Amino acid sequence: MATETVTEPSVNYKKLLKASVEDFASIADKVREKLLPKPGVDYTIELGEEPPLREGEKHIAYTASACPECLALLKARIFERDGKVWIRKVCPRHGEFEEIYWGDYELYMRFREWQYDGKGITTPHVPLVALCPYNCGLCPRHKSHPALVNLVATNRCDLSCWYCFFFAERAGYVYEPTLNHIRYMLRSARNLRPYKAIALQITGGEPTLRDDLVDIVRIAKEEGFTHVQVNTTGIKLAYDPELAVKLRQAGTNVIYMSFDGVTPYTNAKNHWEVPYALDNLREAKMPAVLVPTVVKGYNDHELWDMIRFGLKHIDIVRGVNFQPVSITGRVPKKKREEVRITIPDTIKKIEEQSEGQVKREDWYPVPTVVPISYFVEALTKKQMLELTTHFACGAATYLFLDDGEVIPITRFVDVKSFMGYLKEKAEELERGRNKYLVLLETTLKLGKFVDLSRAPRRLRRGKRLVKMLYNVLVKHDYSSLGEFHYSTLFVGMMHFQDLYNHDVARVQRCDIHYVTPDGRLVPFCSFNVIPQLYRDRVQRAYGIPFEDWVALFGEEKSPTKYKYRRNIKKLISGEPYRRHYEGIIDIDSIPYEDHVLASRRFGIPVVE
Repeated sequence: MATETVTEPSVNYKKLLKASVEDFASIADKVREKLLPKPGVDYTIELGEEPPLREGEKHIAYTASACPECLALLKARIFERDGKVWIRKVCPRHGEFEEIYWGDYELYMRFREWQYDGKGITTPHVPLVALCPYNCGLCPRHKSHPALVNLVATNRCDLSCWYCFFFAERAGYVYEPTLNHIRYMLRSARNLRPYKAIALQITGGEPTLRDDLVDIVRIAKEEGFTHVQVNTTGIKLAYDPELAVKLRQAGTNVIYMSFDGVTPYTNAKNHWEVPYALDNLREAKMPAVLVPTVVKGYNDHELWDMIRFGLKHIDIVRGVNFQPVSITGRVPKKKREEVRITIPDTIKKIEEQSEGQVKREDWYPVPTVVPISYFVEALTKKQMLELTTHFACGAATYLFLDDGEVIPITRFVDVKSFMGYLKEKAEELERGRNKYLVLLETTLKLGKFVDLSRAPRRLRRGKRLVKMLYNVLVKHDYSSLGEFHYSTLFVGMMHFQDLYNHDVARVQRCDIHYVTPDGRLVPFCSFNVIPQLYRDRVQRAYGIPFEDWVALFGEEKSPTKYKYRRNIKKLISGEPYRRHYEGIIDIDSIPYEDHVLASRRFGIPVVE
């Protein structure tokens, strides 16, 4: 509990609209320390309370976690009960909190075998002055380098979703860094060793509201990011085909697009616009990844249908990346139980809904691929990206569509043996074994991990899959990875935390980081799980009060001008709508009134 109050630092951003990159660097150096969480003010440390282990429960591990009420740092216990994994912590002021952590103990233990710790950060942005998660920036304790950097381009949004407190009108200020400021932030994000960040996601708010979004993409490329994706609802892309073309030409690699279901009942955010957005992305030759937030009892009955939609449009859709809901704010336990769904729960539902076409055994945790990095790094003596995120953070598989048959990659590739073999060979190389002998052995052995008789037909011809593996591992020709991705549907899951299932061990291994306006990199599950100390604090400090923003930039920048109004009748009568959803849903069975009601309930007005 806070024992004193302090005035939060702020920057007069109105005077910085024409500031240089160097100006922003100088200001960041002055305010960075002031923006860090303060012990005794923002949080307390209460590690003395031992979370009990009760009858019928099996201890798995200790960790640390934050109190959902007062943010006190607590000792936490992860344990098994009734075939599920739970986390328990006790706050001396607010009592005991118990939350489901993973919905399947057996799957948890299988995934746990794949945990790797990364090399950490040798050029941290902040000194080690506090315990995790109250020292984020990144600090010397962090175990993973960034696989993806998130840049918040704006907190403005053209929607007013009922559940969202992030957009500008509700925040009371506009956070929208200038291009010079963004260049400073990206340089700071790249200023890391031993491995520089190479992948960037431009997010918001709604980033397509920025007139200079294309310029931001160009700056990212100039600063060395080789992969740039834009996180959007896709609504503006549905109406502006030129924007898709310009983004692609500027260097955007993929559009990361919200997609919470295949019906208006589950996806009132952009159900009607998605077909038009995908058509415009096709014209621009811009791939898309569909991103559903999964809520139990709301859209978890459409999981397989969302995958089917992705497979139907595999020419442009590269992946479906499910995100089980993160429960923000103070929510009673009964209500949390109504909506909480974990990665194993989602995997099981996909197995049921697909009638076994995709089984739980087809999924692996994110760090499964680390041995590939080990092997290539040992071979080339060059630092490689390592996906050393916590094993419980995510899961993935690849699906091939072969004459209507869905074939997961695990049906014809022995993933466990293959990764084990690469790890073994990497260790031999590290011990000094001749690399040419290792390469020869690896070349001869590759085919033994692939059962071509069960592979899709196009991968059987000329042992195409084995050649892809050879090109990547031996010749370091990564164009083969592109060929692989363009012929498959990636299906992933990433379960971001909240204060109820919060695990510091996961935070320390996070490899998805937000770059803040003062040049820090903050793990996703600190930035958004403790927003009052990270996201909201830094954006408010660098924000412009909403009324001042409108006065500076004119009424055309006010919400009355950019808030979206939906013409459902026009959207559902268009040919792209029927073409995209045909065979996925019964289009004609949904009354027009249901379309309208779904949109209005979500907070998006309907016009005729």
